[in-house]
Amino acid sequence: MSTRTSREGTAPTRGREWLAAACTRLRGLRTRLIVGFLVVSALSALITAALTFRQARTAILARTQNTAVHDLRDQMQSLGPDLPFPPRREDLQNLVVQLDRAGGSRNWRTYAQYEDGPIVPGPWGAGADSSASGAGGAAKGGAAVTDGLRKAVREQHAPIFQRVDRDGQPWLAIGMPVDFTDADGRGDGAGRTGSKATPSATPQQGKPSGLIVYAEFPLTDEKADISALVTSAQAGALPALALAVVPALFAARRVLRPVRRLREAAERITSGELDTRLPVTGRDELADLTVTFNEMARALEKDDAELRRMEANARRFAADVSHELRTPLAAMSAVTEVLDEDAARLDPDTADAVRLISDETTKLARMVEDLIEVSRFDAGAADLHLDEIDVAMALRKTLQLRGWQDQVETDLPEGLRARFDPRRIDVVVANLVGNALRHGGTPVRLTAYATSGRLRIDVADQGPGIDPQALPHVFDRFYKADAARARSGGSGLGLAIAMENVRLHGGTLRAANAPGGGAVFTVEVPVDPWGGVGADGSGADGSGAGGVASVPGAGGAGARDAETEGVEAKGAEAKGAEAKGAETEGAETKGAEIEDGRP
Repeated sequence: MSTRTSREGTAPTRGREWLAAACTRLRGLRTRLIVGFLVVSALSALITAALTFRQARTAILARTQNTAVHDLRDQMQSLGPDLPFPPRREDLQNLVVQLDRAGGSRNWRTYAQYEDGPIVPGPWGAGADSSASGAGGAAKGGAAVTDGLRKAVREQHAPIFQRVDRDGQPWLAIGMPVDFTDADGRGDGAGRTGSKATPSATPQQGKPSGLIVYAEFPLTDEKADISALVTSAQAGALPALALAVVPALFAARRVLRPVRRLREAAERITSGELDTRLPVTGRDELADLTVTFNEMARALEKDDAELRRMEANARRFAADVSHELRTPLAAMSAVTEVLDEDAARLDPDTADAVRLISDETTKLARMVEDLIEVSRFDAGAADLHLDEIDVAMALRKTLQLRGWQDQVETDLPEGLRARFDPRRIDVVVANLVGNALRHGGTPVRLTAYATSGRLRIDVADQGPGIDPQALPHVFDRFYKADAARARSGGSGLGLAIAMENVRLHGGTLRAANAPGGGAVFTVEVPVDPWGGVGADGSGADGSGAGGVASVPGAGGAGARDAETEGVEAKGAEAKGAEAKGAETEGAETKGAEIEDGRP
């Protein structure tokens, strides 16, 4: 049941992950470039289509209007000379019929009005009078011929046309005045024999005859042509956008390729490959960015090399000084021991001076030992001498050697065996317990247990705890949070050395404040750093303790700690590393005196 539930629970999780990845891609630069390109293409196509439509529509309507006016003028020029003046209603009726017949495929409807006479063939609006000033309306005929059109024709005395909507359909209305002209082209003002009526092309072409002809017809064909243009534009929009995707993808690829190379190069530099460089192609902004990136990488590589050189020199200096001081300090320690034995027979002032010199010499010797130990870690020359031992017995021995068994509460399981370096674990526990006794509050509690193949050792005290601002730095070298401790007996290297020893075992060392008060230091190391030993202490082959194993550190240095000579710190020769076996054994008893920089 639990397996089925777990599998069912993974489906929504995968769905959410896929959705999150899809959203990330949609918000990416590629998507934005493609969308932007398509928007520009769509706007360009829309503007082009709109301008083309406008020009085509104007051209179609202008051609229709001009043709209609020309045809109506031609018909009046043909029929006007035969029209008697003043025309009677029957004459106007006959003229309208002939004009309607001449409309042909245009199928226009014409009207005629002489001066203030009635409109032929009938009034434009129901109940309208027959005068020119009568209301034009929306009756059976003449709805396209508006009052404004009739007024404009009379005032301007020139052909006027107007487009109107009639029952949702476009119509064209034309008003054309007719003039009298002589046979030789001059108006005689009489309108008698020898004169003829012709349409007026321009104002004041001849003497006005008082006759005005109107024509109206639907623009159905023109509307169909314009609708076809709109349909064609709409039909071509989608293929145009689809075709625009191809150059959009190509453009996005051209833009994103150098960006992708820059990202990959930045990742390589982040991983430590400071010699990464990119080829510069083109002369655009991305090429300038690539040049700037290469200059940045070159500067970083130069600065890194300088920092490494300075770090190596500093480590070599510390190692050289420490090893050079070791020999005279050994002689000074021997002398102070002799003086300590005779201090009781000296006068009080001299005895106090001898004891002060002895204490300071001892502190200096311990600091030198710490610096030598640190230089071994920096040079990668620290070795592990693994041995399978009883955890409770090893920790109790650490407390007994320093006389802490009465000051520390222990919770150590019996029979728990682990494989580690006894000397280094002794240094770690001695540093943690010594600092808890010195800077924390009693009682100090030491516990150990194994879980999931890892050994965990906790050192807790009941003191004020660690300042939260100091927690991230308690394992830094020479760090002392309390300014008053700047002249204390510790070197500030104790916790740094403990951290390096734990790391050498493949473990972790953490510092925290307990919820109930006090500081808690937690050591976690594998029960067997190199595998093969379980929590029950059995070896990989099922045997018990397996003797001593020498495991070289990260730097692969040669001799074991007890016999190290000529340790190299980052390629620099650290002289005088003459740690003899008997001298190195003394490291087991000095852990209580090493301070960690805790407040």
